[in-house]
Amino acid sequence: MTAPAPISAVPRQITPPEDEFATELAFLAAHDAGPRPPGWRLTPRAVVTFVMGSGGQPLALPEESAAAAELPRRLVVSQKFVGERALVERCVITLAGERGLLLVGEPGTAKSMLSELLSAAVCGTSALTVQGTAGTTEDQLRYGWNYALLLAKGPSREALVPSPVLTAMATGAVARVEEITRCLPEVQDALVSLLSERRVAVPELAGTADAQLHAAPGFALLATANLRDKGVSEMSAALKRRFNFETVGPIPDLDVETALVRRQSRAAVERAGAPYQVDDAVLEALVTAFRDLRDGRSAEGWEVERPTSVMSTAEAVSVAGSLALAAAYFPSERDVLGLLPGHLLGVIRKDEPADAACLRGYWDGAVRRRAEQGSQTWRTLWDLRSALED
Repeated sequence: MTAPAPISAVPRQITPPEDEFATELAFLAAHDAGPRPPGWRLTPRAVVTFVMGSGGQPLALPEESAAAAELPRRLVVSQKFVGERALVERCVITLAGERGLLLVGEPGTAKSMLSELLSAAVCGTSALTVQGTAGTTEDQLRYGWNYALLLAKGPSREALVPSPVLTAMATGAVARVEEITRCLPEVQDALVSLLSERRVAVPELAGTADAQLHAAPGFALLATANLRDKGVSEMSAALKRRFNFETVGPIPDLDVETALVRRQSRAAVERAGAPYQVDDAVLEALVTAFRDLRDGRSAEGWEVERPTSVMSTAEAVSVAGSLALAAAYFPSERDVLGLLPGHLLGVIRKDEPADAACLRGYWDGAVRRRAEQGSQTWRTLWDLRSALED
């Protein structure tokens, strides 16, 4: 019987940015020797370059620096976030000022990805994360206890189990709180004093040097929140004042969004070991439909009824990946374009089954009119109208 591989050797579905782009991070650390905020791995300018890329232009290191660090002499830094550079610059300045940063926007607009990239560039890790849910407790934001040690030795620093937030405070790193508005109000309130006083009191260790755990220079809190979840657990005014808000919006350009969907869906399918067989016409139709339904208006200016469901870029990537896998595993059973109506229907009905009527209305309006204008792709989609009937 073959022994199982060590956990560290098992392939990962998702590679954290600090590992996936380790060469770029090391290169940028050597490339830009400018001033850095306390505890930062990169300069603020290099953090922006890491996130937004070098515009296709190679950056160069002095030959001696490249040899000493075993780095490439020249490197093109890839663009990882599709959005406004000014937005990323404001985010970096907020973190450099050690102020809380809250990324808000519709689901699927890459808020979490941006927070991961910023954390990886600033402090070398994106893993100091708390996932906000209705079940998140205050201990997950502060600390807990190793009860075996607690019973054996009593309260001590050794028995204390720090939360990711407390670990970030102790090391001067960036802590991330995902979906902060899904946390209950009393859990959110724990962040108010933490962000104001920059310390955590441990009453169980009263009388010792560890009764107050203070934040090291460089500590910052980066949170995300979906606009659709605004009413789940509304943030208090006191907590809002401790954050700078930045809105991450949908990608404004069709070609840019299509390229992103192609790139990310291709990567997901290739990880599965399957060939990517979704052509550009299918991808453009997919992204166009998502954008029309998201905006409530087609590219031609025709009115479109907006569904309740979020027609995000992330959902478009998921659909494109599903189409590609279907083409790879069932190559002779059905044309890829013929699968698109069913997948769109699945997305539309996630939040409200009655929204299927919105998709049928879209087919009877924008899809039909494009078909009448002579587009072969949209003509094929119009012929598939019956696939939308219950």
